[in-house]
Amino acid sequence: MLHGFNRKKTPRKRRPPLLTALLITLVFAVIYFYVVLPAINLQNTEFYLFLCLCLALFCFVTLITRGMANELTDIKSILRVIKKYCAIPGLICIGLALVVLLGSIYSSVILHARSYSEILPVTPGDFAAEVEQISYDQIPMLDKTSAQRLGDRKLGELSDMVSQFEVVNDYTQINYKDRPVRIATLAYGDIFKWLGNRAEGIPAYIIIDMVTQNVNVVRLQEGIKYTNAEHFSRYLYRHLRFNFPTYMFDTPHFEIDDNGHPYWICPRMVKTIGLFGGTDIKGAVMVDAVTGESTYYENVPSWVDQVYSAELIIQQYDYHGRYASGLINSIFGQKGVTVTTDGYNYIAQNDDVYVYTGITSVTGDQSNIGFILCNQRTKEARYYSCAGAEEFSAMNSAQGVVQHLGYVATFPLLLNISDQPTYFVALKDNAALVKMYAMVNVQKYNIVATGTTVAECEMAYIRLLKQNGLIDEVPAVTSDIEGVVKDIRVAVVNGTSVYYLLLDSDNSYFAISAAESRNIVLVNVGDRVGIRLVDTSTDAAIVEGTGLELKSDQPKVTPKDET
Repeated sequence: MLHGFNRKKTPRKRRPPLLTALLITLVFAVIYFYVVLPAINLQNTEFYLFLCLCLALFCFVTLITRGMANELTDIKSILRVIKKYCAIPGLICIGLALVVLLGSIYSSVILHARSYSEILPVTPGDFAAEVEQISYDQIPMLDKTSAQRLGDRKLGELSDMVSQFEVVNDYTQINYKDRPVRIATLAYGDIFKWLGNRAEGIPAYIIIDMVTQNVNVVRLQEGIKYTNAEHFSRYLYRHLRFNFPTYMFDTPHFEIDDNGHPYWICPRMVKTIGLFGGTDIKGAVMVDAVTGESTYYENVPSWVDQVYSAELIIQQYDYHGRYASGLINSIFGQKGVTVTTDGYNYIAQNDDVYVYTGITSVTGDQSNIGFILCNQRTKEARYYSCAGAEEFSAMNSAQGVVQHLGYVATFPLLLNISDQPTYFVALKDNAALVKMYAMVNVQKYNIVATGTTVAECEMAYIRLLKQNGLIDEVPAVTSDIEGVVKDIRVAVVNGTSVYYLLLDSDNSYFAISAAESRNIVLVNVGDRVGIRLVDTSTDAAIVEGTGLELKSDQPKVTPKDET
C-alpha cells in the first residue's frame, strides 16, 4: 500500500500581520508623496497631515489583518489589539495635532502683531523725484486679458503648432531689453499630444510687447521639457520636490534671461514668526526650462524681475497698515490704520518691475491717502502720500466720459505725467478690444482726458493740466526737432491761434498752439527753433507739436528763396 496519498498538505505560511501593515503603509506613503509632493519641513502643515495619514492607515490595516487572522473575536480582543499596536501611533497623531494647533496659536497675529507689521519695511518717498516720467511710447497698453487674446490669436496663425499646443494663460510681466513685455509658455493640447511630442519638448514660447502690441513666437533650438503642465518626472513641482525635498515654494513663474533663454523662477517660502506665521521669501530656485538644471540663489541675478508675488506683497502691507500701532488700536481706536485697495498693477522702473496698489483708510471710503510701489525682486517698498481718488473712482470717471459708447475701463496703471500722479486707463468695448485710452489725475479726478491713441490722450491730458493750473508750461513729451523757420502761417482753431511752422530740416508743417507755448508769437522767419512733438514717427504734411523753444544763442539765418 502506498502511503504517499495520505500525506498531509503543508499549510502556506502567512505574512505576519504587522509586516503587512508596514508594507501597505510604506506603499501608500510613497504614492502619496509622489502625487501630493509635501515638503518635508516642520513648518509645513501638509507634512503633519502626511504623517497622520500614514499612522492612521497603519492602525487601520493592522486591525484588518488581525481580523483576517481571527484574532478579533470579541470587544476585549479588539481593545487588546488597539492597545498593543495602535496606542503609540495614536499618541503620535495626537502629538502632531497638538503641535499644529499650539504652533498656529503661537504664530498668530494676536500674539505677534508688532512682528507681523515689520515683515514689509516701508519707507516714505517722493513721487515726482523717484518715479521717472514716462514717454507715451513707453506706456504699457495691454492688460492681462488683452494679452491672452493676442497670444491665442497668434498661436492660431501657426499651422504647425495650433493643433498640438495651447497657450498657458498665466502671462508673466517682465522687462526684456528695456521693454515691458508679457511672456507665456505653451502646453500640450492633451495627453495624446503629449505622448507624440514629449521627446522634442515644447518648441516655443510667446512674448508680447505691451507698448506696440506686437506678438512674437520665439522658437527654440531645443524644446522646453520642464513645465507645470508636464507629467511624471518632468512635472515642474515634482522636479523641485525631488531636488529640494525640504524647501517650501511659492507659485513658480516663467521668465527669460537677457539672451531669451527660458527659466522657471521658484521662490522659496519661509515662516519667520513662530512655527507657521509670517510667510516670506528667502531667495529662489532657478530651473532651466530646457535642461532641468536647478540652482538655489539667495540673491537672484539682476535680470530676474519677480521673486515676491503681488499677492504676498499686498498681504504683508496689510499687516503693516493694520498693526503698526498695535493689535488693540487695529480693533478699537483704528488711528492711522490703513489697508490696500482692491486690485493692483505693475510699473516698470529702472529695469525692474514694481507692484503698485493704492492705500486707503480701514473705514473703506472712496478715496486713497497714498499708494505704495514695491520692487518684486528686492521687496524694497516705498509709500507715497497723495490724497486722491481710489482706482475704481478713477475708472468710473473715465467710463463717464465715454458712457455713450458703452466702453468699460480696465484697472488703472499709475504713471508720472508732468510730475503729476496719473491713472492711465484702457477703455474696452463689449468684445474686450481696446478702443480708447484715458488719463485721470489722482488728486483731481475730475480732470479726465481721452484719446484714440496714447499720444492723443497724453496731449489732451497735458493741456488740461495747464488749464487747471497744475503745470506752468507744457513739458516735453518726446525729443525735439530743430531747424530754421522758412515759413509761418496762422489759423484760429476753436478760438485759439495755431501757428504752422515750416523748417529747413523737414518738409512738414509743425502746428503749435499759442495756448501751449506763448513764445510762439515771438518767432520770425529765419529764427532757429526747437519743437517738441507728439509723435516723432509720423510723416504727415502737418505734424502736431506740444511746445517750442527759441534758440537764442543761434544767429538768425535768412533762408534762401526757393527757385
